Amino acid sequence: MLWSRREVADRIIAGDTLVVYDGRLLRIPQAWLNAHPGGSLAILHFVGRDASDEIDAYHSQDTTRKINMFCVGTVETSPYGWEPFQPPVMSGWIRKQASDGSSTWHHEATAIPASNLSSETLLVPSHIAQRHQSGGPSISDLIPPPSCLSLQVQAQHSAAYKQLHKRIIQAGLYNTRYLSGYGPEVARYLFLAFSSAYAYSHNWLITSAVCLGFLWHQLVFTVHDLGHMGVTHDWNIDRLLAIILADFIGGLSVGWWVDNHNVHHLVTNHPSHDPDIEHLPFMAISTAFFNSLWSTYYKRTMAFDRFTAFLVSLQHKLFYVLLAFGRFNLYANAYGFLLRKAFDHRKAKGGRWSWWLEVIGVTFFWCWFGALLRGCGSWKMALAYLLTSHMVTSPLHVQIVLSHFSMSTDDLGPTESFPHRQLRTTTDIICPPSLAFLHGGLHLQVTHHLFPRLPRHNLREASGLVKQFAREQGLSYTEFGFVGGNRAVLGVLKAVAEQARMLGTVAESEIQEALKKVH
Repeated sequence: MLWSRREVADRIIAGDTLVVYDGRLLRIPQAWLNAHPGGSLAILHFVGRDASDEIDAYHSQDTTRKINMFCVGTVETSPYGWEPFQPPVMSGWIRKQASDGSSTWHHEATAIPASNLSSETLLVPSHIAQRHQSGGPSISDLIPPPSCLSLQVQAQHSAAYKQLHKRIIQAGLYNTRYLSGYGPEVARYLFLAFSSAYAYSHNWLITSAVCLGFLWHQLVFTVHDLGHMGVTHDWNIDRLLAIILADFIGGLSVGWWVDNHNVHHLVTNHPSHDPDIEHLPFMAISTAFFNSLWSTYYKRTMAFDRFTAFLVSLQHKLFYVLLAFGRFNLYANAYGFLLRKAFDHRKAKGGRWSWWLEVIGVTFFWCWFGALLRGCGSWKMALAYLLTSHMVTSPLHVQIVLSHFSMSTDDLGPTESFPHRQLRTTTDIICPPSLAFLHGGLHLQVTHHLFPRLPRHNLREASGLVKQFAREQGLSYTEFGFVGGNRAVLGVLKAVAEQARMLGTVAESEIQEALKKVH
């Protein structure tokens, strides 16, 4: 069956989850939307869009061959491919399931008028009356705002990316280097674990805490690989190994991380949709956050009030202090996720056994780590051990934000191709091979964002091909040194902080003026 653009729009408005893949139309049933290992938002952000590049980047060839089961026909295309719709979730519309299994539209947020940024779609919370309004999105909600991008040029980028992906596969870069890559990693982990235990047994508690912190810092990189199925490329094996490392040894939740991280990769640096840049009330990397935006991931308003404005006005000064306590924020997000999933009937693939194993793992972590703290001899030393071990991991949080905080947060609309979006919102950190282990592959973020399943020990070789691709397509491949990257991020934070300070000054002046009128 050949589907016209209008027929696709009508079915989306009626509640179908339709995604275009390689010229075919996929209808995703609610059962699979619930069971999708990457989370439902990873699909909902591509309703009405061509997700061919994203699907190929995130799934193995074995998985993509199974996609035909969802195919309901082909779509009419322009000479430059499918003309995308705006996904309902990006204009504030979501489907909610009732207890009887039926679904209805729910208007959780409203788009801010685009002003001078013609393609910008930012969301603010809807009023209660609007949230429960009858009906659902209209055809006008699906029509994207005017774009400064050419569909023809974006189609060319996409076609070139597909050829690049073939070169990556043919070069064998999806083959994991178990011995030469992970061999030294495992040796490093064992050395740090032994050093921490040895120092603790000799009552060198701060030395033990430092070694333990470095162990957590290093383990996160392998958990990151496993979460992307970038090690064995088998979901069950990679998830089991990730739970052992993240939950049992690190006290975090890999299930939360995957759910969060997949969305970050797909809608990178979008203020309303990317959870990795939504850090109010402490930090804002764009003045767009001054609008008290709605987060489609956290399902809450990121309120920008006077207290938030005060904190943001100091963010460039508090940046490293905040990141020093970043691991505690990971605990809060991870445990909140596990708690929500306990009452969620919509279990993803492996959701039951992996959820229970994560709960057991986190409990086990606090048993052994709690025993370490109790063995410190005094509450002061226990506190010092706790803070030292956690603050040692802070370079990881610095590394993560360097890759995106200084890059564009503009929304260029659904016309933007996958490679264009990733290169625009992501930067590499220049690092010599001898120090690459300190970054865990995260310094090669551009290549990682284009090929998230690629084993990290192959990223450097792949980045050469990506740089050639960028030159041929006229795209910018951004790189900073570590110091330069920090300066760039601090520059962005300072610029936003100054705007927040000005906003606070204006608000205070208005209050004083109003008080004078009263008196």
